[in-house]
Amino acid sequence: MYLEKIHKGPGPFEATDFRELVGLFGPASPTARPSAVEFLDLAFDAVDMAGALDAIVSRPASAPFAYVVTPNVDHVVRLQRRRSDLWPAYRGAWMTLCDSRILAKMARAVGRDLPVVTGSDLTAALFERHVAADDRIAILGGNAEMVERIAARYGLRDVRHYNPPMGFIRSAREVSRAVRFLVESEARYVFLAVGSPQQEIVARRLAKVRRAIGTGFCVGAGLEFLTGDQERAPRVVQQMSLEWLYRLASDPQRLWRRYLVEGPQIFRIHQIWHRMAVRAAGGHPR
Repeated sequence: MYLEKIHKGPGPFEATDFRELVGLFGPASPTARPSAVEFLDLAFDAVDMAGALDAIVSRPASAPFAYVVTPNVDHVVRLQRRRSDLWPAYRGAWMTLCDSRILAKMARAVGRDLPVVTGSDLTAALFERHVAADDRIAILGGNAEMVERIAARYGLRDVRHYNPPMGFIRSAREVSRAVRFLVESEARYVFLAVGSPQQEIVARRLAKVRRAIGTGFCVGAGLEFLTGDQERAPRVVQQMSLEWLYRLASDPQRLWRRYLVEGPQIFRIHQIWHRMAVRAAGGHPR
């Protein structure tokens, strides 16, 4: 098995302007997609798990880099309330999947059908059913022990790994090091596990590099669920749209603000969006 561990990271990647480097101020011009469903100013793909996997695995390993994002309530609130300059990172994604049953229910209430395909479930399905032993994998984030366990569990023989330093996204040099690592990895599947919005920013920047290849996934803690370092809520709790409560109970000190203060803002955001959508449609809610 070939498992490349990078501790110091690659050398600097040319960049003259940090704003251009992370792609924050580029135009939000997503490619038109037949399956796109506009909801809360995001173009979600109305595909189920099987459809998403079929599209992903059918991409050649040498295809120009494109990435998948899985917005949830937390992401939408952040986009709408705090970081409007992140829109290009989401609108520029090749595939946008709904990671929240709460968002799906809100969409259904206004006549939009959004299948729920969580990033964690998508990641698990890829590793368990589609990633071949000889597929080259690149992982940004996580520790070496976690990567070794993933490689051993799925029999992977070609894994490249780099864990950028804490707070790397605030440094143009560190962002460029992460991007260069991913470009030079030439991996078929790229897993960005450095948290949101850092991973989406890196994915957007990588998609701008002409020689970058592969398919990227902004997975957050998805890899930690595979190794058992974090536990997901039981399936019945997920189906009741209460996974947020399970996570809050497991780590209240860290997550209380996200779920009790910021998360509920989604209802006001949805109300305003729906009102504007009705007005744009000439008074017809659907």
